[in-house]
Amino acid sequence: MALKIGDKIPNISIPDETGELFALNKFSGKQALVVYFYPKNFTPGCTKEACEFRDKYEEFKAMDAEVIGISSDSEASHKRFKSKYQLPFIFLSDIEKKARNAFGVKPALLGLLPGRETFVFDKKGELIMQYNNFNAASHTTKAIKKIKMQKDE
Repeated sequence: MALKIGDKIPNISIPDETGELFALNKFSGKQALVVYFYPKNFTPGCTKEACEFRDKYEEFKAMDAEVIGISSDSEASHKRFKSKYQLPFIFLSDIEKKARNAFGVKPALLGLLPGRETFVFDKKGELIMQYNNFNAASHTTKAIKKIKMQKDE
């Protein structure tokens, strides 16, 4: 079942790029959170999306927001991906699709690829934006706009 606006961050833990279990609701009550799901490390669209988040990471940090990228790639693949492209944020390995299922991320392209979807949670850990679009470049911009709007309210 897909998350809806106002839902809390799912209370699940999956491994980060170092192999340590990471609780997704760790930032709840502390800072805003952008969780983006993407199909695969090192592919053109996914690399472009990760680099867009990297290039805007300081802007997210200035708005007191953390970024987390999630795919079904292994911890080792995430480690190489982070290193090669100097990606400063957290990557989680969702091999068993625990996070995808908890967030309700649907496959794309007739079920051939894992979906590309971004979720933005406010400081209270409540969902304020869900964006599903296979255009990798638009996710960062949408997330920044939503956090800025939230801060201005």
